Amino acid sequence: MELSRKRARTRLRRDSAERGQLTRPRADTRRMESQVRPRKLLDEVRRALRVRHRSPRTEEAYLHWIRRFIHFHQKQHPRQLGAAEASAFLKHLAVDRHVSASTQSQALSALVFLYRQVLSMPFEWLNDLERAHKPVRLPIVLTREEVRLVLNELDGIPRLVASLLYGSGLRLLETCALRVKDVDLAGREVLIRDGKGRKDRRTMVASHLVPALRAQLEKARVLHERDLTAGAGYVELPDALARKFPNASREWFWQWIFPAARMYFHTATRQRRRHHIHETVVQRAVAAAARAAGISRRVTCHSFRHSFATHLLERGYDIRTIQELLGHRDVRTTEIYTHVLNRGPFGVLSPLDEVVGPFTEEVSTELSAFGFMQQNGRGLSLRPRVRALRQSSMVMAIKAQSGEGKPRK
Repeated sequence: MELSRKRARTRLRRDSAERGQLTRPRADTRRMESQVRPRKLLDEVRRALRVRHRSPRTEEAYLHWIRRFIHFHQKQHPRQLGAAEASAFLKHLAVDRHVSASTQSQALSALVFLYRQVLSMPFEWLNDLERAHKPVRLPIVLTREEVRLVLNELDGIPRLVASLLYGSGLRLLETCALRVKDVDLAGREVLIRDGKGRKDRRTMVASHLVPALRAQLEKARVLHERDLTAGAGYVELPDALARKFPNASREWFWQWIFPAARMYFHTATRQRRRHHIHETVVQRAVAAAARAAGISRRVTCHSFRHSFATHLLERGYDIRTIQELLGHRDVRTTEIYTHVLNRGPFGVLSPLDEVVGPFTEEVSTELSAFGFMQQNGRGLSLRPRVRALRQSSMVMAIKAQSGEGKPRK
């Protein structure tokens, strides 16, 4: 019975081959077809980005915008689209989706990369596409008291990460992705590998954080030894180090300082790995801490980095030094923090304060008593003749009562 079935299958395959319709292609035929099968467009984009060593975040963003561009035009191939279609997509983002200028510029950069680097179609209309003007935004800077209030509401790993953000000026992802080998507690410095723009830099570690970091390293070591006992203990290595050093992914100095609570299974290598803590864990903790501290402004993890730079400038440190600590490529990026210093517009003494002193309730009462205040539709306001009394002893006496100065003799 089994022999007859094999003969029937052989006869069916021979007949199908004569008609040119093989029911099941052979292994070598399938391999040849996979070699000649053209790659998909998004696979080509991913390949071009990785050849140029673009960051995973850039790869994710470019693929997202190219996919949305294709779906916006009913899944037409980009080779069939031109300047009108690209402009229509960018206008749709700005007018209908109300995206910011930086988001629209990112979408345009993805389209330029697609046509120039992937499709090799350097159209002249790519240069004619106008980028949205990005407005200058002042960073949100916390006062020292607000930083203390937020940190007091945090505990555990989120508190240590937030302390590094403020104490060392790190970005959130840079802090979460710190490895054991990157921190030198004896020298009180931290080395940032592959930061923004794939640049390395060094910055300091606050002496206040050294005991907490030692305790966290000990916790990470215990967890790593437990993973090794269970046959795991692998971490992801940069570039091709996993092939060059096959056992390096289980070494202690390559482990994350802030490991995740769960392991994952890496399909390609058949390894059980542990990733670093996800950024959203710290982001949610900081947002909850800011609400609990009663801060009425929007506080993010990056606000600690802004506060780090601003407070160093307030203490008189050189802006070039702060630029190196932050890892800015251009000093003009660092100069944005000079606009939020207390020595800026808020450090200039108002002419009105020179005349009447700080407008406290006591000063208002004194000025009303001497006839320097007048009633209008909006309430009490100063009379114009106050300006002429700048040197009068009466106003100087009021300033002395408010603690702003002493009456001149």
